[in-house]
Amino acid sequence: MKILVTGIRGQLGHDVMDALKARGIEAVGVNSSDMDVTDETKVREVIESVHPDAVIHCGAWTAVDAAEDHIEEARAVNGTGTAHVAAMCAEIGAKLMYFSTDYVFDGEGETPWKPEDPTGPRGIYGQTKLEGEEAVRRILPDRHFICRLQWVYGINGKNFVKTMLRLAEDHDRLTVVCDQIGGPSYTRDIAELAAEMILTDKYGTYHVANTGYCSWYEFACEIFKEAGYTVMREKSTESCTDFGHGKKITVLPVTSDQYPAKAKRPHNSRLDTSKLSEAGFSQLPSWQDALHRFIHNELLK
Repeated sequence: MKILVTGIRGQLGHDVMDALKARGIEAVGVNSSDMDVTDETKVREVIESVHPDAVIHCGAWTAVDAAEDHIEEARAVNGTGTAHVAAMCAEIGAKLMYFSTDYVFDGEGETPWKPEDPTGPRGIYGQTKLEGEEAVRRILPDRHFICRLQWVYGINGKNFVKTMLRLAEDHDRLTVVCDQIGGPSYTRDIAELAAEMILTDKYGTYHVANTGYCSWYEFACEIFKEAGYTVMREKSTESCTDFGHGKKITVLPVTSDQYPAKAKRPHNSRLDTSKLSEAGFSQLPSWQDALHRFIHNELLK
């Protein structure tokens, strides 16, 4: 089987390539300079040349705030660009895996979102990713996987984990939002599942995340503990005693209205991943286990 992977300079695309190669699967990777998905002619040229059995489409516009100011550019990548990829998959008979986001929902309430729940994105990023989903379903109704993700981090790119540890180098006190709840998700775990899933015909829309939920504030505290910091939060002290430099850092919770952003962030990013088990796939490990492996096996090795 030959698989074309887009967006290989990103966190997920990088790890998907590794996961496929580890399984002995022939994987051809491209980035935006190799195949600009907004250019229909270029998409045709590349996909016809590779002629894959499947495409794992990791490439995307992911700058949530910038999308509010660059609506047409974000739509061209996430919506129209995805339609170009899907159309070529339909033409050559390839299956397609498209990665979407919890931002397709309205982000309210406390109940984990199920794949079949009504969508209602509040911002441009979520709207354009939903347009990508709709294009995939319309063009490839019977040969697609749509995998919605949330709070993703990995070794190859910027993410919340790296940002927290970078800020801690120069600050001994940080404030982190506490009223947005979701599930931190490790790209290596997502990639392993994607490599397994793409070999099957268990098509449909899935929610993919490491198990368990937390706030960004709780996630930050766990990041610092895993990296060996003594974490001071509110009136308690939590420490990791057997690794790291022991530097103290104070982490204080704040609400979203104290941390304004261009695009509205979901308060409820919880994804219900039970459909994975129903389809015979394994649930991903807990978010705490994933974070431990990421920090100790990749960041601090």
